Amino acid sequence: MAKGSKNVGKGVLWTLVGVVSAFVAGVVGWIIYSWKYIQHNLQLNPALDVEPVDFQSDHAGRMSYYCDSSCSGVPIVLLHSINAASSAFEVKPIFERFRGSRPVYVLDLPGFGFSDRTNRVYNPFLYQTAIFEFLRDVVGQPADVVTLSLTSEFAGATAVHHPELIRSLIMISPTGFEPLKVREVTERFKKRGAKDALYSGLSVGLWNRPFFDLVSSRPSIKYFLNKNFEGVVPDRMVDYAYVTTHQAGAEYAPTYFLSGKLFTPAVRETVYRLITQPVLVIYDRDPYTNFEMLPLMLKELENWHGVRICPTKGLPHWEEPGKTWEAMTTFWEGIA
Repeated sequence: MAKGSKNVGKGVLWTLVGVVSAFVAGVVGWIIYSWKYIQHNLQLNPALDVEPVDFQSDHAGRMSYYCDSSCSGVPIVLLHSINAASSAFEVKPIFERFRGSRPVYVLDLPGFGFSDRTNRVYNPFLYQTAIFEFLRDVVGQPADVVTLSLTSEFAGATAVHHPELIRSLIMISPTGFEPLKVREVTERFKKRGAKDALYSGLSVGLWNRPFFDLVSSRPSIKYFLNKNFEGVVPDRMVDYAYVTTHQAGAEYAPTYFLSGKLFTPAVRETVYRLITQPVLVIYDRDPYTNFEMLPLMLKELENWHGVRICPTKGLPHWEEPGKTWEAMTTFWEGIA
C-alpha cells in the first residue's frame, strides 16, 4: 500500500513538473515571438478627420492635439480615457457632432496617440499638469471640458487648482464613485505597496512588451471593448485600438494604468467635492466602475448634475448619441 502511494506521489510530482515546464516553455516562446515577429511600428493614421498638431509642454514633453477652430464661441476640449488601448478615436463622435459649431480640441494625453510615449514616470500629477498646460498655452480661454472615465479625475484636479481655465465639466462614466472603504487611509498605504510591487513585476524590460502584446492582441481588445457596449463593437474602433497599441513605447503608460498607479485615492472627497464649476455626469452602467455614491453627490452639491442614458455601458456617445447630445447641449445652455 505504501509503495502504491509512493508511486502515485511520484506521478503527481512528474505531472506537476510537466505542467510547469510547459508553462515556462510557453512563456519563453511568447517572449521570443513578441520581440521577433510582432510589429511595434505600424502606420498610425490620425484618429480624427483633421491633422494632429504638436506643441511642447514644459512638464509633459511633446503633446499632440486635433483642432477645428472654424467657428467662434466657448471652446470644447475632449479628453479620451486612460486604459491599455486608449486614443482620441474614443471621442470621435463628439468631435464630429460639435465641430463647425464651436471650437473643438482633442488632446492626445501623454503616452498615447501622437504624443510622447517615452519611458518615464506616469502618474496623476503628470496628466493633471498636461491638461493644465494645454488649456493655458493652446486653448487660451475658459473651456467646456468633456472627459471620459479616468480622465475625469485629472480634469477635476485641474478644475480645482486652475478654475480660471475650465468653465464647466462633463464627465462621461467617470471613476471615483465607489463607496469610501472603512480605514481607507491605512488601506491606502497597503495598496500603494501592492501597486508598486505589481508595477515592478510588469515593467521588467524582458517581458514588459510581450505582456502588453497579449493585452493588446485583437481578441483581447475586442473582449474588453465588448464590455463597454450593449451592442456590437464597431470594427473600426478595434482596428484603431490595435494599431495605436502597436507603436514604439505604447506599453509604458498602460503599464502604470494596469498596475493601478494612475487612480487618485479617495478622489471624491479630495477632488470632486472641491470643484466649483458646473459639472454634468453622464452615466448608466460601467463594467469597470460603479456610481453607488453619485446620487449622494448630486443631492448634496448644487453644481453637480446627472443624466442617466440607458441602455449603455460606458460609451453613451457611441451607442445613444442623440440622447447624449441632448444632455450635453441642455447642460451648456443652462450655464450662465
